[in-house]
Amino acid sequence: MNKKLIKEQAKVQYQNDKLADQKRKAEIKTMNQSDAALAKAETKQARKSAKVARKQELKDMKIDDRKAAKYFDKKYKKQKTKMRRYISWGALALLCLMVFSKISPILSEVGEIANSTYTDNTPEADAARAASKIVAEQITDEGLVLLKNQDDVLPLTGEKKLNVFGFGAMNYKMGGGGSGASNLDQAVSLHDGLVDAGIAVNPELNQFYEDNSDLVTASSSSIWIQMLDGILGKEEVSEPESIDYLTEDVLTQAKEYSDTALIVVTAMSSEASDATVESLQISDGERELVEMVSNEFENVIILVNSGYAMDLSFVDEYDSIKSVLWIGNPGAYGATSIGKTLTGEVNPSGRLNDTYVYDISSIPAVQNIGDYDYQNLEGISRLDYEEGIYVGYRYYETLYDGDESGYKSAVQYPFGYGLSYSSFDQKITSSKIEGGNVNLSIQVTNTGKVAGKEVVQVYFNPPYIDGGIEKSATELAQFAKTDVLEPGQSQTVNISFPIKDMSSWDMKDAQAYVLDEGDYEIVVGQNAHDSFDSFTWTNKQKVIYPTDEVTGASYHNLFDYANGDLTYLSRADFAGTFPSGDDVELTAPQDVVDAFNAQPTEIAGIEAVTGQDNGLVLADLEGLAFDDPKWDQFLDQFTIEEMIGLISYGGYHTREIERLGVPRTELLDGPAGWNKMFGASPNAASYPTELLLASTWNSQLAYDFGDAIGLEGKVYGIDMWYAPAMNIHRSPIGGRNFEYFSEDPVISGEMAAGMINGAQEHDVMVTIKHFALNEQEVNARSGLIIWANEQAMRELYLRPFEISVKESDPTGAMSSFINIGPVWAGANDELLNKLLREEWGFDGIVSTDAQLGSWMDPVKAVLVGNELMLSIFKGSSNETMLTEAYQEMPVAMSNGLRDRTHTIMYNIVNHSNAVERNNQEIEKTNDDVEEKNQEIE
Repeated sequence: MNKKLIKEQAKVQYQNDKLADQKRKAEIKTMNQSDAALAKAETKQARKSAKVARKQELKDMKIDDRKAAKYFDKKYKKQKTKMRRYISWGALALLCLMVFSKISPILSEVGEIANSTYTDNTPEADAARAASKIVAEQITDEGLVLLKNQDDVLPLTGEKKLNVFGFGAMNYKMGGGGSGASNLDQAVSLHDGLVDAGIAVNPELNQFYEDNSDLVTASSSSIWIQMLDGILGKEEVSEPESIDYLTEDVLTQAKEYSDTALIVVTAMSSEASDATVESLQISDGERELVEMVSNEFENVIILVNSGYAMDLSFVDEYDSIKSVLWIGNPGAYGATSIGKTLTGEVNPSGRLNDTYVYDISSIPAVQNIGDYDYQNLEGISRLDYEEGIYVGYRYYETLYDGDESGYKSAVQYPFGYGLSYSSFDQKITSSKIEGGNVNLSIQVTNTGKVAGKEVVQVYFNPPYIDGGIEKSATELAQFAKTDVLEPGQSQTVNISFPIKDMSSWDMKDAQAYVLDEGDYEIVVGQNAHDSFDSFTWTNKQKVIYPTDEVTGASYHNLFDYANGDLTYLSRADFAGTFPSGDDVELTAPQDVVDAFNAQPTEIAGIEAVTGQDNGLVLADLEGLAFDDPKWDQFLDQFTIEEMIGLISYGGYHTREIERLGVPRTELLDGPAGWNKMFGASPNAASYPTELLLASTWNSQLAYDFGDAIGLEGKVYGIDMWYAPAMNIHRSPIGGRNFEYFSEDPVISGEMAAGMINGAQEHDVMVTIKHFALNEQEVNARSGLIIWANEQAMRELYLRPFEISVKESDPTGAMSSFINIGPVWAGANDELLNKLLREEWGFDGIVSTDAQLGSWMDPVKAVLVGNELMLSIFKGSSNETMLTEAYQEMPVAMSNGLRDRTHTIMYNIVNHSNAVERNNQEIEKTNDDVEEKNQEIE
């Protein structure tokens, strides 16, 4: 293909067509009004017909001719849009010049954010990365989920010859976009992962795809590129329009090579965007490919490469689809585990942590997810959690309780589902209700022929009282994973959980957790629907839990103002209360408008002491209790300006205050590996996404993950980790589901706690996020009010954070973009103080998410309990706002700034390596100076 000649031909053709178009327009101008309208319509129709004809013409061409023709069309289109592009870029350049004077202060902030140094090129850093790679591979070994394996097609045996079809295999998605992305510089391709495992991949077919890779444009995982493409109207192509490229010769050669074929199906989204029902179905091109390959090959293997619960109904439509393996987004080294799993070197032991249904549009939360702008709150939208507690398996297991045929027609793969190359049996050998706990001993036996691990899942089925507290028919109570069991080998797994965990939040009467009287069935499940064994415990008297079991804080409703006066989905009438997005009220009541726009006022009291010289530096406070009197002496030394600067610039670092021995700290993203969205990221290891980690159902691996990334952070010089992320998969639509664990709060909280405990072993602070109700990306960054009831909030959306706070004592939390009712999470007294600090006992730093909107008010944050502003281009405006607020409210602001500074300092000195690292740097500088002076002498 002579690209230069084709490019010139396209240019000439465009000029000719342009002249013809101009001539036609001139002719139309001379016509009367009716004839002109008719001529314009005919011209428009002719263009449509030409497009259809061109598409058919391309389909009829041979592969080489089609490639040349598509290249011609691409260059023709570039000529056609050239002027528009020039105008667009010219306008953008002019706009940049116009606003340069206004954004110049921001440039220094960008430099401050981007200016980070990492010690990622030392022997210690190399060793930490190597250790992390091992852990990452262990996670993918245990996290892949076998969904189907008819006729035992897997593991591959004999010559292990495989045809790999589709461009998806060449461009499979290792991770997500945005803050949950990871370093893929050392990534293992799917092809190499298969070959390294001893699989003979059809070389001719593979070469055919490589030679024709120009038929597909790989989409970018960068959130910034995706957003820019959206602004410029660029349409990303992730696959060819059809499969005509697969000629009869190609298929003949492939069938002669092997009767087994593999196809990768993909669904992709990212931070700042959500999926759709349509995008979670296989595309038209994928459907054509699946159909052709299924018709031509006896054994077809599907790899589900998605961080979202896709519509996999097509799997049941083709008899030749024998095996389905969910691989999620397995990180840079995941292909190695995929290869080992296909060959049987690894026996798959992962389990789904989402419910896979045949019709995604049947999910209650899907009915009103999306874009609902208030008409009287500029730039603010609403989202109604009308489904209440009935999220994921809680809805389907309850709706179809006692209706097996209905369940089977709705649910394809239950929550907790997964197959093995072996088989297992589980039975309860001991069950005791004592000391406020349910204590179980479960004997797990490998009854198959292959060694492997098994997941133990314990659920409870509570009694439901008509008209009483809403309850799911079943809920996950706790889980565990066995060691590797040889055929015939057994292991006893002990599981314990508090009886209180089976209670429900009563919003109406008790305003506390209530354990109704009645029968509670404790189930050892294969998944949320199928069981191995069970027993029944009868609670003879209703129990009300009035206080928190850890802190002793009294319970009561905290979020009645966020209820939104909605009709919530109820078990008493599922059909009559099913959500609808068609009747959303878009005029906010005046009290909501007033509450949303409310401004803080001065308080009575004494202004905080500032600017003293008490001879203390931060290192002098190490190990002292938070309320030790010496803290007052140290805090008295800060000036108002220093505290404002510390809080205002909390994006990816905190500022150094040299005279007080306060070091600069480095704060980075990285639920799947250390990375930085602004500035250079460290050379760090890549991990699977949190979704795949959760699919291991192995809390020890979560700890190992945290331990490995914490070690990396320590040796790189990073002090705080913006992770783990633990929002709930409210529906499969959520754009960051790949970055979150599950639709279930227990597995989310336990996995997060493991990660936190591991990372904090190395004095790396963690930031549990996004606190809270950040289950949608659309409008989240422009001001989104969530209306939800307290039961759903406490039992689902807040529960993972509660588990992690109580089991791992995290040193940080990230308040979300979200407004809970009319109150922003970062300035929400009920959320940050009454719940997080008082009820749960949290004493760490609260940081905002990226500060992108005016509703993320630094003044309100300081006064309520949010320590750091994750300032993205807003540090200087934060300083201005906080300074002006101090001048207007000196008592409230000085004391608020002091409280926020106290929390920041306490955690930096006690839970990070920053002070020690700073002292080492000072000592090294002093040694260098002394050595230089000696040389001069």
